[in-house]
Amino acid sequence: MNLLSYETSQNMLELLQVNSSKFERVPLSDALDRILAEDIVAKYNDPQFPTASMDGYAVKHADLAKGELVVLGDNPAGNDEQRVVEEGECIKTFTGSKMPEGADTLIQIENVTFKDGKITINETVKEGSSVRPVGESYQAGDVLIKKGTKVGFAEVGVLAGLNQVMVKVALRPKVAVVATGSEIIDLGEHSDNPAQIRSSNNYTLEALFKQAGAEVIQIGTAPDDKEKLMQTFESAINSADIVVSTGGVSVGDYDFVKDIVPRLGASVVFKGVAIKPGRHVMVAQRDEKFVLALPGFPYSSTVTAILYALPLIAKMLGAQKPYKTVAAKLQEDFKKRSPFTEFTTCNVLIEDGEYFVNFKDKKMGSSAILTNMLHNSGLMISGEDDKELTAGTFVNVILL
Repeated sequence: MNLLSYETSQNMLELLQVNSSKFERVPLSDALDRILAEDIVAKYNDPQFPTASMDGYAVKHADLAKGELVVLGDNPAGNDEQRVVEEGECIKTFTGSKMPEGADTLIQIENVTFKDGKITINETVKEGSSVRPVGESYQAGDVLIKKGTKVGFAEVGVLAGLNQVMVKVALRPKVAVVATGSEIIDLGEHSDNPAQIRSSNNYTLEALFKQAGAEVIQIGTAPDDKEKLMQTFESAINSADIVVSTGGVSVGDYDFVKDIVPRLGASVVFKGVAIKPGRHVMVAQRDEKFVLALPGFPYSSTVTAILYALPLIAKMLGAQKPYKTVAAKLQEDFKKRSPFTEFTTCNVLIEDGEYFVNFKDKKMGSSAILTNMLHNSGLMISGEDDKELTAGTFVNVILL
């Protein structure tokens, strides 16, 4: 079996053409964790006029030398102040208020004494003190949030400040998930056969894809029966943008999925990648839709879903990156177990702003050990040419 290199498979995935132009408009209150489908551009300056940033008195800075100024009255926040500050005058102005015309400085309340309609200057301030200039936050025409950004609390706040009642976001791609294998029993299903395996793959991947911003169609489990699998896959591809299956892609007598996908009319983009775990992964395309056939072991299916399904979901959303990769320093020696590119669960620590990894309490064994991904874990990448990596070596780590 000829295997692609990991780098080649990722390049081929990147070159796939997907429809990332689908969008919908949702109320701002529903936009959290969605992906923006357009740049957010400021229409106005913020603030649009000089604004007081503290409570005090709006004055001409040159007048502070007089030592005493006449107070014309109050200027509360929200007031469209029309009075003009002339020489020897001031207006009491509050945080967030529009600065009166003629005033260039705000002297804080703590710096003056008020008596009989006048203030006495006890301590002077610099010119322009406590005044927010026009456009301090942003200026008209500034791109405040880029298309492809995931909306978080700060984005919600900025959008609210722009009076963005409805937000244009990428339509969530639909991902159908199915776990194949006659040995699999679904969640809650009872069996007296101890040789059967409780299905976890489809629920693991459902959670992973939802976190990535997809809408998930949970198909459940499907037995190793060619005709039933054909029906399941045909129904799934008709209802989803991406179909992700686990199991049935290896070389066993009952591994039917690898044969069924081409019968669906899907063209195989690639099958077989020199990675551990998951070298039997297959990616296929039918029109604008995709089928990802992943291995059946829980750890293998999860790793390959991260490497191949998440980038596709991100492309459909127009998102910037499917996951974050960082450089980290090994705290202990590491020995590769295969000639392939390996993805090994590791503990990720941050000390003094630097990433470190170790393998404390991580079990060595088959690709079925999903519990290794619990806690603050990452996927350490070791390349085909890597053999033994010594403590202190920098490695790339996918943060989970």
